[in-house]
Formats: sequence, structure tokens, C-alpha cells
Amino acid sequence: MTRAAFSPPDGSAVDAVLPARRAILGGRGFWLKHLHRWHWISAAVSLIGMVLFAATGITLNHAGDIESVPRVTTRSATLTPELLVGLPAFNGDGKHSMSRELRSWIGATFGVSAGDRLAEWSADEVYLPLPRPGGDGWLTIERESGLVTLEVTTRGWVSYLNDLHKGRNAGAAWSWFIDIFAGACLVFCLTGLVLLQFHARTRPATWPLVGVGLVAPLVLAILFIH
Repeated sequence: MTRAAFSPPDGSAVDAVLPARRAILGGRGFWLKHLHRWHWISAAVSLIGMVLFAATGITLNHAGDIESVPRVTTRSATLTPELLVGLPAFNGDGKHSMSRELRSWIGATFGVSAGDRLAEWSADEVYLPLPRPGGDGWLTIERESGLVTLEVTTRGWVSYLNDLHKGRNAGAAWSWFIDIFAGACLVFCLTGLVLLQFHARTRPATWPLVGVGLVAPLVLAILFIH
């Protein structure tokens, strides 16, 4: 074989290969553009949620210092004879769902939604728990007289927002919101981390500050949480 067979490619061949490789893998500008795009989109989506969860993190941390005075509201009405007669007989099984007509009557009369909650049935009454963020509630139906009593307890806006933070008694829609919001926060943090990597070369304090954010809670947990 001749020496020419092992000669390296000339400069023009290399110049032709590099742009194609950059087009496939993407250069620094390509990744910065897309990282910034996803960073600001996730920031916009999660901004209000992060403000809410950060603020309620403070109020939850000082829940014992924030006084709330429960306010109890009681209302009553009488069930229509048709619905009263239509109540199923007690057969020993403690929990049943309510009929659609009964749920509609409760919503129209009291403005509360029974939803698909299970009521506790007994020989004397029907008891429906109505837990809610920032308070509690219940509804009873006396099987003999048809008297329906609703009691709602509220503990103020701080308690309400604290329960939203915990997802307590907030329903499926809010649970979905928390999952989506948490996903947006993860995208925001991870894209921010990669952007730190890109810019760390010109910002020497980047990784020491990231290290402080990692080490500080770790040290506090080890030394002061027992």
C-alpha cells in the first residue's frame, strides 16, 4: 500500500464535517436558546404557585404563633316528603353514597356540594362529613322528621391557604394542580442548574453558592434535628 492511503484528510474535508456534526449535536448557542426558553416558560407557569407555597411555608412554620378564631355557621331546612320517603332503609351497612336527587337538593338548599362522598347511615340519621380547606363541616338528616342541619366551621384565610399548601381536603382538581406545578418547578430548577453550568466559567461564585444551598440544610438536619 502506498503512503498516500494513510494520509489524513485535508483541511477542506474537516471543515465540511464539523458543521454537519454541530448541526446534529447542537452548539452552545442552540442549547442556551432552548434552555432559556424552557426556563422562562416554567418560571411563568409556576410563578404564582411558588409565591403561594413560599408564603404559606412561612405561615405553616409559625402556625403556633398565628391565632385564628373559628367561626361556626349553622343552617337547617326540612327535607321534602318525597326525598324523605326515598331514603333507603338502614340494613346494617354503615356507609352509602347519596342519591343524585338528594345531592341536588342539598346543593340547591345549602349551596354545598356533597359530591361522591360516602355518608354514614344509621337507623336514626344520615351523617355526611364535609371537610374543607381552612375549616370543617358536616350535614345530618334526621330520618324521622326530615330535619337537615348543616354546620360549617371556618378558621380564616391563613388556615385556608395553609391547607391548600398541604393539599388537605382540596379535591382532585387541586391535587392535579400541585402535580403540574411541581413538574414546572422541577423544569425551572433543572434548566437553571444547566444554565449555571454554562455561565459558571465567568461567574466564579456560582458553585460555592450552590454548595452552600446544599450543605446548609444538610448540616442543620444532622446537627439540630433529632
